[in-house]
Amino acid sequence: MAVLEGPQYGPASGGKPDSLMLLLHGVGADGFDLIDLAPVWAEVLPCTLFIAPHAPFPFQGAPFGRQWFDIMDRTPARLEAGLRLAATLLGDFTRAKLTELGLGGDRLALMGFSQGAMVALFAGLRGAVPAPACILAYSGALLGPESFAAEVTARPPVLLVHGEADEVVPAMASRQAARLLQAEAVPHELLLRPDLAHGLDDAGLAAGTALLAESLPSVSGA
Repeated sequence: MAVLEGPQYGPASGGKPDSLMLLLHGVGADGFDLIDLAPVWAEVLPCTLFIAPHAPFPFQGAPFGRQWFDIMDRTPARLEAGLRLAATLLGDFTRAKLTELGLGGDRLALMGFSQGAMVALFAGLRGAVPAPACILAYSGALLGPESFAAEVTARPPVLLVHGEADEVVPAMASRQAARLLQAEAVPHELLLRPDLAHGLDDAGLAAGTALLAESLPSVSGA
C-alpha cells in the first residue's frame, strides 16, 4: 500500500503546530506544485503546518508527475473506485499526522486543485478523513453524485472556485457540486472567475484566505 509523503512548510511562527492544512495537487504534478501557496496562507495561519503530499501513483501520461487515481478509463465506476482508494490512503495519512501532532479534525483544513480537489471533497465530506474545519476546492468536481446523499457524514464550510474558461474540468462541475452541497445542507460558496482557465488566481486565493482565517483561528497565541 502506498505511503504518502511530500514537502511541508511551517509553522511560520516557529512554534508547535496548532493546525494542519493539506494541499492536494492535480494530475501530472506533485506536492511541489502547491507548497508555494503555504507562505501566502501562513500570513493568516502562522501556527499551521502545511503539507503537500505527492499523490500515490505515477501518471501514465507523462514520464514524470503523479496522480491520485487513474484517468485513462473515465467510466464513472472506474473513476469512483480509484477515488475511493485515494481517499482511503489520504485518510490513513491524515489520521496518522493528526495523532502525531495531537490534533483533531476540527484543526484540519483540506485544499485541492483539479484532481486533488476531487479527492479533498470526496474524503472530507464522506468520512475518509476526520471531519475537517473547511475544504477549499479549486477547479474540481464532486464525483459520485448518486451516492453522495447516502454517504455524506461531514458538513464543513466548502469553497468552490472555478474558472469559466476552464477547458480541462469545465466550470459546470463546480456548479453541480454546489447543487449537491445545497441539497444536503452543506455550507458552501461558489466563486466563478470570468476568463480564468484551468488554474488559480488572486481572487480565488483571497477567498480561500478568508475562509481559512474564519475556520482555523489560531489557538496558540501567535
